[in-house]
Amino acid sequence: MARKPTRSRSEPHPLAHLTCPNEDCSAFNRFDVGNLNVVEWIGKRKDIRRLYCCQCGQRFSERRGTLREYTKVPDETLQRILKCLSHGCSITASADICDVDTRTVQRVLRQAGPRADDFHRLQIEQHRTSVSAAQLDELHGRVGAPKKKSAHRRLG
Repeated sequence: MARKPTRSRSEPHPLAHLTCPNEDCSAFNRFDVGNLNVVEWIGKRKDIRRLYCCQCGQRFSERRGTLREYTKVPDETLQRILKCLSHGCSITASADICDVDTRTVQRVLRQAGPRADDFHRLQIEQHRTSVSAAQLDELHGRVGAPKKKSAHRRLG
């Protein structure tokens, strides 16, 4: 009989980064509480884990609630699209660079935009109390049109 591989205490549990998506579950949004088990592998290539929550009895895909939930785009392409958008590329340019349709980029943007905004606001709230003062360096301003330089004066 084959022995189940053991992991050291320093290794994180392979499901530690996942939580139960059921809002009525006592383990909802609680990481690494030991309530999740892999029930089966799903998808065309059998590379997506289907999980079972011992607390509420719900089964769900590991992709539930993520940007990858309803997509067939490979992870590398999804990351490239997000990187293009975060660097300020247009939707058309991102689609061209990533070799996908513009509708795919628009869908990713629709899903990722609010998440990025939520993350940004959370970061601001968490660090708001730690910042006591802010300093503006090299603040430049101009009122009116710049003055024209006069022609060279002749010494004579």
